[in-house]
Amino acid sequence: MTGDSFYNGLNQVIKGRVMASEPMSRHTSWRIGGPADFFVEPADSEDLCRALAWARNYGLPVIVIGNGTNLLVSDSGIRGLVIKLGAGLSGIEIKGAAICAGAGALLPRLANRALQAGLAGFEFLAGIPGTVGGALLMNAGANGCSVGERVKMVEAIDYQGHVVTFTKNELKFNYRKSCLSRRNLIITGASFEGMPCPGEEIKKRMDDYLSRRRSTQPLELPNAGSVFKNPPGDSAGRLIENAGCKEMRVGGIQVSPRHANFFVNLGGGTAADVLELVHTVRATVEDKCSVKLLLEVQILGEV
Repeated sequence: MTGDSFYNGLNQVIKGRVMASEPMSRHTSWRIGGPADFFVEPADSEDLCRALAWARNYGLPVIVIGNGTNLLVSDSGIRGLVIKLGAGLSGIEIKGAAICAGAGALLPRLANRALQAGLAGFEFLAGIPGTVGGALLMNAGANGCSVGERVKMVEAIDYQGHVVTFTKNELKFNYRKSCLSRRNLIITGASFEGMPCPGEEIKKRMDDYLSRRRSTQPLELPNAGSVFKNPPGDSAGRLIENAGCKEMRVGGIQVSPRHANFFVNLGGGTAADVLELVHTVRATVEDKCSVKLLLEVQILGEV
């Protein structure tokens, strides 16, 4: 099957958006990444299953993404089909002290819905620009809190379209990882447990977190959040700064003057620039601080 016929056939069975040769720079917070052969934003979970079946029928590899906030996509792009879980799977429903959210729901929106419902425990999500699905895979967190602490149940599908559910007792969350990342599954939604609390208290904590984030992170420039994981008992940003790497630059990518664990795109930055800077910073920190930093961002595509 040719590229055109594949696109036309996929477009006939998918209700959501279907694109060919879609630049991934449009879908990553770093604004970096070459084209995906085919790109789908499902309109709902049934649409997702249809896209998976189509790719399976034609032997196409599949990569699933959320809001692209923790990704580095190679300059040569991604072969096969990229599925973005976005607005079509972004519903949020309040049920008593529980919040049910689709995998494509943005974390700040989840935090705001919790505020409106008078449910505490989600304030730290207000400044994290990812989605529920991605946050669950990597157990996203900030300010000493993590999303795994609030989980009641997670729903996912495998690549054959079979639904799988996990209760809290079946899930394991650790620092920036979960047992879900080791399974060949696509998270479609989850339910979380909130704690009833006066709205003004929740709002104050949210405002404090957001103010701290704005003052310490380079939110005005494209970035992917923390590049490296924090070593046990230490801070990657502190190590990078102490190693003399702050403001180091390769091409259009710079170690942020404001937060050394953020690499910002000053304009025209490429994945190759990021990878070279990652290699240099990691080697320098290991040489000067005797600590080997581990990547927190995920690399996709041909590098």
